[in-house]
Amino acid sequence: MTSLVPRTPYTDDELRRLYPDRLELQLVQILLRHGERTPVSARFQNAGLRPWWPYCSDVRQMRAAVLAATDTTSDRAYNTLPWKRRIETFGDNDEPVVARGPEGQLDDICDMGSLTDLGRQSTYKLGLRLRQLYVDRLGFLPPTITSADFLYLRSTPVPRALESLHQTFSALYPPSSREPGPDGRFPAPTILARVPGDETLYPNDGNCRRFAALSRAFAQRAADRWNDTPDMAYLQTLYGKWLPPDTKVAVDSRPRLSGIMDTVNATLAHGPETKLPSEFYDAKGREIMEKIGVEEWFAGFKESNEYRMLGIGGLLGDIVGRMVGSVEQPTGKDGSHTLLKRTGQEDHSGRIRFGLSGCHDTTLAGVLASLGAYETDRWPPFTSHVAIELFREAQRPPPATEPVKSSWWSSLFGSAAAASNNIGRRPTAELTPAEKNKLDGYYVRIRYNDEPVTVPACKLPGNHLEGDESFCTLAAFKAVVDKFTPTNWKQQCRMNRDQPAIPAGGPEWAGH
Repeated sequence: MTSLVPRTPYTDDELRRLYPDRLELQLVQILLRHGERTPVSARFQNAGLRPWWPYCSDVRQMRAAVLAATDTTSDRAYNTLPWKRRIETFGDNDEPVVARGPEGQLDDICDMGSLTDLGRQSTYKLGLRLRQLYVDRLGFLPPTITSADFLYLRSTPVPRALESLHQTFSALYPPSSREPGPDGRFPAPTILARVPGDETLYPNDGNCRRFAALSRAFAQRAADRWNDTPDMAYLQTLYGKWLPPDTKVAVDSRPRLSGIMDTVNATLAHGPETKLPSEFYDAKGREIMEKIGVEEWFAGFKESNEYRMLGIGGLLGDIVGRMVGSVEQPTGKDGSHTLLKRTGQEDHSGRIRFGLSGCHDTTLAGVLASLGAYETDRWPPFTSHVAIELFREAQRPPPATEPVKSSWWSSLFGSAAAASNNIGRRPTAELTPAEKNKLDGYYVRIRYNDEPVTVPACKLPGNHLEGDESFCTLAAFKAVVDKFTPTNWKQQCRMNRDQPAIPAGGPEWAGH
């Protein structure tokens, strides 16, 4: 599968089962894969595929903030500079030429790995579906807002992820639903980002040396398992003639099998101008590629606790921290954020209620596989999403709240002393009975592309809502994530270099 085909909206009966009256939705965190894009590098030009694709009309709509000339440095006024982008590349004899599309187009040309117009449309439609569910049908989010301060918005540094977040937010809260403030404008939403060296919103093998070694080892294991198999021989009959001379299709060929899959998926999603020969889309071949690719890229999350910890543990630790912070209420703990105002009224929960994070296929599959909940051989389609929902028993009174004395920025970047007292990142075994009791009556449910998935440990008696194993107790969910939440990610990325990359004692299965 390449482009996601969304399931039909929930029926009223399905909605009642998924959101029972005895539970009250408290916090939702959405991880969304970017929409359709161009390949990350040019491949198969010998098969007639042009390297430059004309599917990015946004490059005609560029806007830059330009500091206006002023008499004093303190008076900083900005203007907007409209501009359009064209790509320059190598021509004959290395002379510079402007990149052209398949029909000679100069404009709308995408860079490598760019979100295309189709990707913008599909992520906008995701925002519409989120609005329909959480605003229109559940009434969990307000229909109109005066600020976005109750939203946690974050993206990786990769432009296609940020642009997909923009599209999704724009549909979740279109301009007609954003009420202007006293100055006549809706306050600009804050989108959080990290520098690449701090990024944990995807498995960061570029800045975590130990994780890079682990991922290479599992990739090599996949090559050893699959390169000399009938399945790979079948792929050779499909794609072999398009590879460089004396090169066979393999997990570790050049291009790698995952690179072939990347180009096949990107071309399959788009128009006839950028299609490969028909054998590239052979259904059996694509199924084999995805099966091998899922093992190469994601088996480590299923089988190695260290792989989980360094690859996705920081992100899941943050997600659990926000959930526990939501339970603890507005104390500024666990990286949670203070709700300021919503639709002109004070929200007494004092917490972030909804999160959107623009990320990648490796994020979604890494999260699900690390929880033992990725039981598929299919690659995450473009615009896939994972919804992690926190519920509270409706009859349970909320904990007593503390007065909110600071903005959500100070809550987010609170003092080291405050951070040391939170329970979100502390292992469950270290919590006092009173701290453990705070988690009682709270449940976590994960939906992948609108279908609930179940964490293995949550199936055990006492670890789920009676009658539905997909509702995991927050305590059980936290205990699973605690096992691979890093305590100092950067330091742990430099450790264990002389240790085996693949667990010597056998798989350390995820989700337990």
